[in-house]
Order: sequence, then structure tokens, then C-alpha cells
Amino acid sequence: MGTPIWSHDGIICTGESYKYVVKLTFAKGASLEDPARLFNSSLDGKVRRAIDIHEGEQVDESAFKALVRQAVALNSSGKPKASKKAKS
Repeated sequence: MGTPIWSHDGIICTGESYKYVVKLTFAKGASLEDPARLFNSSLDGKVRRAIDIHEGEQVDESAFKALVRQAVALNSSGKPKASKKAKS
């Protein structure tokens, strides 16, 4: 079996399952706006960002869809956007 990969004009997101978490890693996550703060893993990377989902956790569906739409738009634009540091 392999790692699931979702793509549109390039990789949007990969999914990995671990013992206590499902990790969704956005290939260009550092370039995406995340006002709902879904990204909670791999925050120090210069390109990727990830969402770790633990058993029983709920993910904000509309915020997740917005991240996917942004990732598709970014891939379709053909050029990376400048990364903005997240506010703590």
C-alpha cells in the first residue's frame, strides 16, 4: 500500500496514519492562510504544514475546505506565494 496523495496541478496534501494520529500534510502549507489555525504540526518547516487529527477530534469542515481550495488555487497559479509567519 502507499501513502494517499491528493493532487490538482501538483500535490495538495498527503495522508499518513499512525498509532495515535492521522496526519494530513499540505505540500505548500506554509504559503496558505490559516485563520482557523487548523495547522498544528510541522509548523517550523519553510514549505510544508500539517494537521494532526487525534481520535474523537472534530475538524472545522469549512476551514478545511478553504485550505484545500487555497492549495488548489496556489498550484494552479504556477508560482509560490510568499510565506507569512504565523502570529502566536
